[in-house]
Amino acid sequence: MKLSHPLHYLALLAIAASQLAPYSPARAENKTVTVFAAASLKNALDEVATRFLGATGNRVLISYAASSTLAKQVLAGAPADVFISADQAWMDHLEKNSAIASTSRQPLLSNALVVIAPQGSTAQLTLSEGFDLKPLLGDGRLAVAETTSVPAGKYAKAALEHFGAWQSLEPRLAQAPDVRAALALVARGEAPLGIVYASDAAAEPAVRVVATFPAASHPAIIYPIALTSEATSAEAARFVAFAAGIDAANIFARHGFTSLMCDADCRKTN
Repeated sequence: MKLSHPLHYLALLAIAASQLAPYSPARAENKTVTVFAAASLKNALDEVATRFLGATGNRVLISYAASSTLAKQVLAGAPADVFISADQAWMDHLEKNSAIASTSRQPLLSNALVVIAPQGSTAQLTLSEGFDLKPLLGDGRLAVAETTSVPAGKYAKAALEHFGAWQSLEPRLAQAPDVRAALALVARGEAPLGIVYASDAAAEPAVRVVATFPAASHPAIIYPIALTSEATSAEAARFVAFAAGIDAANIFARHGFTSLMCDADCRKTN
């Protein structure tokens, strides 16, 4: 049965963590927590992992890729302790196949969807019904993550459909294996425009935001986190609690994410 409120589960994690011996470099059993995480989390989650190592002595090994790719790897038996998806659908898929510990599943972060251009571009765009990107694309293509399975691409397709622009733009897409690959196409000037997360744009100085899609134009961008069904260590549970806590919330905020487990008042206490 799923717990009624995220904080209930965090309380259980905190109890489990408190039963662990305090970290001491002289006697710690340094254990590794293996995390499979959506590619868009890389900069922020790397920093969270470093902070976690300093706080607990436990290393975090993170594999980044499209949520679809990682979910399929978990189902195939890949040795992950924690999964963080960029959408609910792939976490749903794992839960239906008993690949995660259902009671550990919680919404961790949210994000926004933006149109980007290379930093030196003069492109301007107003998002409205039937907007036309073709004059801005010229002979180029619109860089997006793969639109049938990768969360960022699915959000992009939904947003374009909302504005009635999908049909005309579908033939002009450059579909990448994940959102960071789409970001790289624009950053290198290989695509004149792209659709990525706001956090991706914030992580790449070689691009600038041209427009931000309204939240109502696509499904809510939610990153759920969960222990996999194979996770057995207290360290894995401790990492999930840490990722949902105050220190991590501040790190995620600096990288353009919004914490769903620690609100603004919570972050102010840090």
